[in-house]
Amino acid sequence: LRGAEVDLEQAASLRKMLVTMAEDIRVVLIKLADRLHNMRTLHALSPNRRRAIARETLEIFAPLAHRLGIWEVKWRLEDLAFQHLNNGAYQEISSMLNAKRQEREEYIESVQSLLQTELDKADISAEVTGRPKHIYSIHKKTEKYRRQNLGVDDIHDLFALRILVDSEKDCYLALGVVHSNWRPLPGQFDDYIANPKDNLYKSLHTTVLCIDAHPVEVQIRTHEMHNLAEYGVAAHWLYKEGKTSDVEFEEKMTWLRQLLDWQRDVSNPQEYVEAFKTDIFQNQVFVYTPRGDLKELPAGATPLDFAFRIHTDVGHRCIGAKVNGKLVALTYQLQNGDTVEIMTSKAVRGPSLDWLNPNLGYLNTNSARTKVRQWFNRQERRANIERGKDIFRRQLRRLNMAMTDEELSDVLNFSSTDEFMVALGGGEITVEQVVDRIANQEIPPDSDFEKIYSVPASSPASGIEVLGVGDLLTRMANCCTPILGDNIIGYITRTRGVTVHRRNCPNIVAERETERLIPVGWSKAHELYPVRVRLEAQDRVGLLRDITSLVSEEGVNIASCVSEEEKDISVVSLTVYVDGISQLNRLFSKMESVRGVLGVSRARV
Repeated sequence: LRGAEVDLEQAASLRKMLVTMAEDIRVVLIKLADRLHNMRTLHALSPNRRRAIARETLEIFAPLAHRLGIWEVKWRLEDLAFQHLNNGAYQEISSMLNAKRQEREEYIESVQSLLQTELDKADISAEVTGRPKHIYSIHKKTEKYRRQNLGVDDIHDLFALRILVDSEKDCYLALGVVHSNWRPLPGQFDDYIANPKDNLYKSLHTTVLCIDAHPVEVQIRTHEMHNLAEYGVAAHWLYKEGKTSDVEFEEKMTWLRQLLDWQRDVSNPQEYVEAFKTDIFQNQVFVYTPRGDLKELPAGATPLDFAFRIHTDVGHRCIGAKVNGKLVALTYQLQNGDTVEIMTSKAVRGPSLDWLNPNLGYLNTNSARTKVRQWFNRQERRANIERGKDIFRRQLRRLNMAMTDEELSDVLNFSSTDEFMVALGGGEITVEQVVDRIANQEIPPDSDFEKIYSVPASSPASGIEVLGVGDLLTRMANCCTPILGDNIIGYITRTRGVTVHRRNCPNIVAERETERLIPVGWSKAHELYPVRVRLEAQDRVGLLRDITSLVSEEGVNIASCVSEEEKDISVVSLTVYVDGISQLNRLFSKMESVRGVLGVSRARV
């Protein structure tokens, strides 16, 4: 339980940070810097705490830095977290890099020198540098290659160079120089200048076979692109300071607005963080509305996910979809560049439960699934409210009582009348508990208990002693009718002193404000206590006569006796006066010996 509380508290804290970040992105820059400092000083913490912080860093903060394009912070967080989570693998890769460091540096220097010469010949002003590889990124590629039965030597970019030029045109000219000198590897070219990543990243990537046929990855970008790649949104502000708003930047940051949308739609902090991890950090697809508005969704998203991204109500009323003008199934996975049109019903018919079935593939984003679950929860809540109101109205009519919502709120421990009706309609509390609570009218916590103490003891329950207090009005609770020998407890009420309950009474078990409970015990005074008895038996002639005769022989007075038929079973309800639990147990034993009796029990009055 403690672990769950910590997780919930942690999720609530992360949610608050993410929402604040969406309103002012400078918040997350400070948080990332703070987390980087913390990761460098983790050794002072316990191993479990170190692993927990490292895992959170790898799952939340490093991907967040990547999403914002802050590469310099991203790789440092990843390497530090990986060192604490899997130190063995970290040291293995580190040793492998160190063992071949001199050989690798000499090789890169020779390629770098040759490339710089060729660029100078082409009259391209360029700066060629070696690009360091980071341990966690090598680990991820190593794991990927192992799954494909490939070795570490097959990783193409252990040798890497970066070319920085003055203009976008020079990027493509430099690419021509690289490809004219070394053969490019098929399938290893990416143009992120023409098609920037969603975190503002722009660059040309190619892998070529260099000296001795070693594969070398080459990145080509301008100085401005390089700063954006290393420092992301922070660098963007530096370059755009004092200029008008950047439409491209606004489009790339649309995912931040989703954080505010989720704040309104997703109430549970843990669900919010889970949606953030899966829906924001996955690879993204970019699709368009019929008006041409760009929408960003996780890879694998469906038209239904798109509908809920537009608006919750659009999702609930979705009955079909067109992609690029053609009807598609709601399970169709959207592709980059798709134009999506959602068809809706005029009436709000609500979502289908099938949409929540992961095997059917209707929804692939956590945020959309959460909205569907919330819809069904609201329907159940509304039904419970109406059911509770109906139960309560019928009970008030039966008792010939009338109560306003304000009076009801004064008596019951619920934040609102609706919350009370949900509990009553959902079976969390019974109507008998409610009636008894209304009858008792508990004293509020800040009331003066001394007002009760001045009331003299009354005869109906003078066999009760309130421990530590003298001359206090007491009465037996009608809900559980305790008798001498029962384990009991007192319950301070508004005007009737202390009501005495059995300790296992449902009203006491459900009581939230325990300061209203008070220890009580049985005195030595001889009293008779009313008890309601329920007896079930096979119907026969003379049954009622045999039962009443047996009760009289025990010397017990009968206050009332009613017999009813329930599904071919005779149910006899008696109210008797006994001097304690011992006499009641003897009476029960004798009743159970009567021919045809199926069971005997105490009943609520």
